[in-house]
Amino acid sequence: MADVEMKTMEDPMFEGISSRNRSTESWPWVEKYRPSSLSDLIAHQAIISTLNRLIDAQKLPHLLFYGPPGTGKTSMIIAAARKMYGKNYSSMVLELNASDDRGIDVVRNQIKEFAGTKKLFSQGVKLVILDEADSMTNDAQFSLRRVIEKYTKNARFCLICNYVSKIIPALQSRCTRFRFAPLNDSQVSDRVKHIVQLEKLNMTEDGFKAILRLGQGDMRRILNILQATSMAHEIVNETNVYMCTGNPLPKDIELITQWLFNESFPTAVRKCLEVQKIKGYATSDILQDVYRYTMELELPPRCRMYLYDELAKLEHRLANGTTEELQLASLVAIFAITRNQMSNAVAAASIS
Repeated sequence: MADVEMKTMEDPMFEGISSRNRSTESWPWVEKYRPSSLSDLIAHQAIISTLNRLIDAQKLPHLLFYGPPGTGKTSMIIAAARKMYGKNYSSMVLELNASDDRGIDVVRNQIKEFAGTKKLFSQGVKLVILDEADSMTNDAQFSLRRVIEKYTKNARFCLICNYVSKIIPALQSRCTRFRFAPLNDSQVSDRVKHIVQLEKLNMTEDGFKAILRLGQGDMRRILNILQATSMAHEIVNETNVYMCTGNPLPKDIELITQWLFNESFPTAVRKCLEVQKIKGYATSDILQDVYRYTMELELPPRCRMYLYDELAKLEHRLANGTTEELQLASLVAIFAITRNQMSNAVAAASIS
């Protein structure tokens, strides 16, 4: 990869991930390069420090990890559990994905049975990890609250979710909450470059930037994009990255936005439909990228408010399964009205 400084395999920051790559060749990279210890994690140092102190003092409370996907929530609690239990990990930890097993029966059976028994000849409490806990039904959450209260002597619970608002207050109040913010580019860059080195990939600078742009702080998504592109193409460059993900190329979004602001309604609709059919872009992806592009433009405040309000309504309609071609025409109409509002604003300013 040109003009990019690579971390070496001897760098202690990557000791955990480089030592496993020989025995995990067929694994998805998300699992192959999952941090195996707290020191391997690339972000959230304040949370790591707090967890280390709680573990060392043997005062781990019930935990609630929340934040966007791919920010290290699951990796952190698994790494913490490995530090706590070592070779006894499999017998002392119960991992459940609540989105698969989200009903009250799981709480009554699996969790209650695991938490209610104490491991012979093992010191300390067990750990129940509930991933995607925000997908649990309310009845299951209320049942879990009673299990947590009853078995606190034997077990600790770690709830992991994307949306903390979907966790009932009764559960939130029983847990110590930690928010995981999206990873920034500086936190992600060294790890991605190191994986590129380990996998011996041919990646260009624009390809690297494209992956970071599309990943949006989600390390899981970043690694999936990197692996998919490297398997489909010999070179990981911007064009190949966007081809693999199906996202519109930045130059296409710039062109579409120019049509939306400058072409007549029929011409803009025709050109946008042509690009969509040729490139296979989803209307929802065009909408999101056009929105991000307009964030960088100077627009009158009232016009910007109208534009984003209408784009939000359009996104809602797309989410409900409406016709993509019709909604693409609606996108053009929204910009046509915004354009008229901008002309009126300029005219009013010149008169005053």
